[in-house]
Amino acid sequence: MKPVAVQAVADSVFAPPFFLHKLTDSKGCAQRLAALPRPWVFTNGVFDVLHRGHVVYLAQARALGGSLVVALNTDASARRLGKGPDRPLNNEMDRAMVIAALGAADLVTWFDEDTPEALIGQLRPDILVKGGDYDMQSLPETALVQSWGGRALALPFVNGYSTTALVQKIRA
Repeated sequence: MKPVAVQAVADSVFAPPFFLHKLTDSKGCAQRLAALPRPWVFTNGVFDVLHRGHVVYLAQARALGGSLVVALNTDASARRLGKGPDRPLNNEMDRAMVIAALGAADLVTWFDEDTPEALIGQLRPDILVKGGDYDMQSLPETALVQSWGGRALALPFVNGYSTTALVQKIRA
């Protein structure tokens, strides 16, 4: 029999990661979100190879409200974005675990459609946030969020950071 102190260390070393409770599929998302502080901020993306631009963006998005929901494109959805035949490099569950490990994310889910419009309609966030390359007024998601009094904002990019550029640099 192991001494109690050794067993306690072994149990803590092999305990499940603290962030697993942040992961939920779209079916359980609304119920989980209801327990989180408002205003709810929603953002989405592939977040394939996490870099400085991503973490700054997510921290800025989180600072806009009480809770941040990050919705990831599934692998199939990400492939349809045309970033390349081998993208995403990391599968959807690996990407979800990485985002969930960040302090900025309160809830992480995923969607298989080309856009998160249906998920946004289901969750009804107070604030929709996208990257600076989006024309917010042209997105149907913006009109949807505004229909219940929410706001839609584009956050500026952190110059010099892009997953596509990083992948090209690694391959060179």
